[in-house]
Amino acid sequence: MQDIFLRAVALIEQDQWDAAHELVQHDPSVWGCLLHGYLHRIEGDMSNAGYWYRRAEQPLLTNSLKDELTRIKQLLASR
Repeated sequence: MQDIFLRAVALIEQDQWDAAHELVQHDPSVWGCLLHGYLHRIEGDMSNAGYWYRRAEQPLLTNSLKDELTRIKQLLASR
């Protein structure tokens, strides 16, 4: 079975945000929370994104969405 977080990233890269959200929205892990927060950043819901980033113990950065996804992918690769 493919890692759900890598699958969520792949879906994000294919602009399938709803499907990615379905994968991570109920996952309480750091990775689920971080990706959930990122998806709310895509929506422009920074308040909700901030909540999920805090749950992931990650800063809510003001970098571009592309740069943030690259950062998240690097974090996932180093786990």
